[in-house]
Amino acid sequence: MVTHSSFVSRAGRYTLLGAVLLIMVFPLLWMFRISLLSPGTSLAISEIVGAGYTLSNYLDLFTSSEILRSLVNSILVGGAVTIGNVLFCFMAGYGLARYHSLTNRLLFGSVLVVLMIPAHVTIIPTYILMLKLQLYDSYGALILPFLVNPIGIFLVKQYVESIPPSMEEAARIDGASDWQILMRVVMPVCRPALAVLAIQVFFTNWNSFLFPFILTSSQELRTLPVALAMLQGHQAIDWQHLMAGSAIAVLPVLVLFVILQRQIVSGITAGAIKQ
Repeated sequence: MVTHSSFVSRAGRYTLLGAVLLIMVFPLLWMFRISLLSPGTSLAISEIVGAGYTLSNYLDLFTSSEILRSLVNSILVGGAVTIGNVLFCFMAGYGLARYHSLTNRLLFGSVLVVLMIPAHVTIIPTYILMLKLQLYDSYGALILPFLVNPIGIFLVKQYVESIPPSMEEAARIDGASDWQILMRVVMPVCRPALAVLAIQVFFTNWNSFLFPFILTSSQELRTLPVALAMLQGHQAIDWQHLMAGSAIAVLPVLVLFVILQRQIVSGITAGAIKQ
């Protein structure tokens, strides 16, 4: 039987959650609404509510600008960086978790040290390195410096340590090689942690503006955040087209999150359980 106090508590909880949801969803709805306004429409609330809907802003972006090329660049770069992080962070994290030695402890200590360094401190060294390697203004400059990150190594190491070593020992007794154990036994078990890593890396790289802006100069290599920044004029901002471009940038991340949400939740919770 539901008591009055439990009903009030539950109602208050759902009311609070509903308010938080509204605060989080409202900017997205506002962005999509403005993107469907006709160019030149006033952004006054009274005008927005009564205005019609049009897809002309999206059509303009794909036909009269470099947004489509920038979208393809972001997909290629984000996909390559995500795949690289999943593979390299997984192998490095597994090695640090399973092989105990002084060298490994020092390497893991270096990973923790790198975690303390803000990423933007490395902008100038990365820029100079790309110039010396003659990779400036190329896909290599957008991909190679970001193929592995310390957060991913730390996440995978902690998750692998929660997996019983008996699984690997059983596979080794059956004649599996170290590579087969790594890819066919351990990697499927680490799928939740790798899903968390993939969405985090892809989201970070997809929204990255400063590094792509500094490491490239040609219009053909612009990623989506850089291309969107170029839509802003010096005297005025075309909000309708800018919000349409922002909506295009948001949709792939939302789709990826919906697809991997089950693995993300299980990866966040299971990594804290020691078996």
